[in-house]
Amino acid sequence: MNLSLLKLHIVELLDKHHKITTVAELLGLKQPTVTFHMKNLEREFGVKLFDTRMGKIILTDAGHALLHYAAKINALAAEAKRVVCEFDTLQRGSIRIGASYVPATYVLPAVLHRFAREHPGINISLSVKTAPVIKDMLARHEIDLGVISAEPFQTPTLVPESLSEDELVLICAPGHPLASEVGLTPERIASSSFVLHGKDSSTRHMTDKWLEHGGRRLPSYLELDSLEAIKQAVMLGEHVSFVSRIAVQSEVERGLLVIRPIPGHRVERYIYMVSNQDRHRSALIRRFAEYLSSNQD
Repeated sequence: MNLSLLKLHIVELLDKHHKITTVAELLGLKQPTVTFHMKNLEREFGVKLFDTRMGKIILTDAGHALLHYAAKINALAAEAKRVVCEFDTLQRGSIRIGASYVPATYVLPAVLHRFAREHPGINISLSVKTAPVIKDMLARHEIDLGVISAEPFQTPTLVPESLSEDELVLICAPGHPLASEVGLTPERIASSSFVLHGKDSSTRHMTDKWLEHGGRRLPSYLELDSLEAIKQAVMLGEHVSFVSRIAVQSEVERGLLVIRPIPGHRVERYIYMVSNQDRHRSALIRRFAEYLSSNQD
């Protein structure tokens, strides 16, 4: 079976654009050539892979099964080309980084700035997503390295390297009753008006675990997807929240927020650099990983 990369690329593009003409333009091919490769694929597999519905090309169930592997093979092929081209050189190339919100906002900007200044021929891209999404992107070879704030974890293919502890703390405004209360208890915190992170956030997951650990329920809460919006809401004076200590250092230093330890249950969280053990680390990726590790306070 001659399952060429071009054919697999066609499958992936058809699933995205649903038009033979669009795929032909993107690949610099003529429309009959794309059709020829589609028919060859169906002949090679002996099953129908494509349907036409209202002028659009739709993958059949068999086509979707092939798409799953086509996406992986195409990603690995692109990665192999990049790694070989960048082999043992720090003068050119690209790095694709994925990061969750806290390290993307409060850890990486200074590191990326310094690294880019020292290696001006390197292109660096940063995708900011939740920690679970970053793990998925690494597993699919869509990024080279992940930098996430998360609880300790183990997966078959991902290798986490701890860069620093990322302590979760209670925040409130200086005038809030909890800011100076002696003997702060979990029950007292849980009875306060809370601002929760979005459901996909690792901080929300850890907050929920803290509540479940003591069988606590919040009487009322706001739910905000933006960490900056959460900080602004807490600074208004009525609410409290759990956030990363790293994320509020500036506000604490300026007297806008107060941080308190979270009683009742040790919440363990770290900033991790995560890589896919199935991916070869080029000299460039190794250099950046070493640079990131050495630039943590």
